[in-house]
Amino acid sequence: MGPVRALGAALMIGVVTLAAGCGSGGGEGGATAGGGAVTVQAANGAVTIPATPKRIVSLSPTHTETLFAIGAGPQVVAVDEYSDHPANAPRTKLSGFKPNAEAIIAHKPDLVVLSDDMNGIVKALEKVKVPVLLEPSAAKLDDAYDEIMDLGTATGHAEQARKLTDDMRARIQRTVAASSKGKGLTYYHELDNQLHTVTSSTFIGQVYGLFGLRNIADKAEKASGGYPQLSREFLVKSDPDLVFLADTKCCAQNAAAVAARPGWQGLAAVKKNGVIEMDDDIASRWGPRLPEFVQAIGDAVQKAPAAQ
Repeated sequence: MGPVRALGAALMIGVVTLAAGCGSGGGEGGATAGGGAVTVQAANGAVTIPATPKRIVSLSPTHTETLFAIGAGPQVVAVDEYSDHPANAPRTKLSGFKPNAEAIIAHKPDLVVLSDDMNGIVKALEKVKVPVLLEPSAAKLDDAYDEIMDLGTATGHAEQARKLTDDMRARIQRTVAASSKGKGLTYYHELDNQLHTVTSSTFIGQVYGLFGLRNIADKAEKASGGYPQLSREFLVKSDPDLVFLADTKCCAQNAAAVAARPGWQGLAAVKKNGVIEMDDDIASRWGPRLPEFVQAIGDAVQKAPAAQ
């Protein structure tokens, strides 16, 4: 498993199930130009940031994208090794999977943002009085918007965060409204070439649900966990209308590779050009580029033959 896909898998498979505790509605009061204290309700409780942070460390690729999208990029001094967007993010060898408190503290942060509390890193940083925002993987769309607002409040960019979420909502609504053919179509979303996938209960599955698409994985064994591994026999028998590949970077998968798999030549998606090559990162993050993920689905729906 390559490093980019490893990130997506860890975030979307290992963390999404913990996302119910994500931030719930931004701060009490708003960040001001004067840099006054604000309190943000995050998954690790009410977090008070004494002044507008000037040295932010992000250990989450999604939150790194958000910080730059809301105008807080100049305040970010270090990001984890997998924060590859935007290109000018100050990437380091910091790890979100095995965070090291000493390595983080060496950057002299006045705010640390992360999406998972690995190795008890939250308490370790709180012990030395570093404000920490734990904003887990989104379980639903409102969670994604809420976390953006939390970061806006915490960094002095509340208005920019609101504009971003308003724009995201509007773009997603336009895309869904323009894609009226999805109802009844079946799909398979591939996380890796070992046939790991998502069900409708996951954040990714709910995004597909906006279009009325039916997820073949919902009837698979061990589907209750949200991330089953399908058998080749089950997938071929289910014969999805659309196949979305979210493993083009990690696993070098594409339409040609799928068509060459044993037994896949007869799939409706293969025969009718319904295999869609996604960007792994965009398909696994719940931040500012979410509308691009939705647009890719919408484009595929519009091109697909109507369900029979």
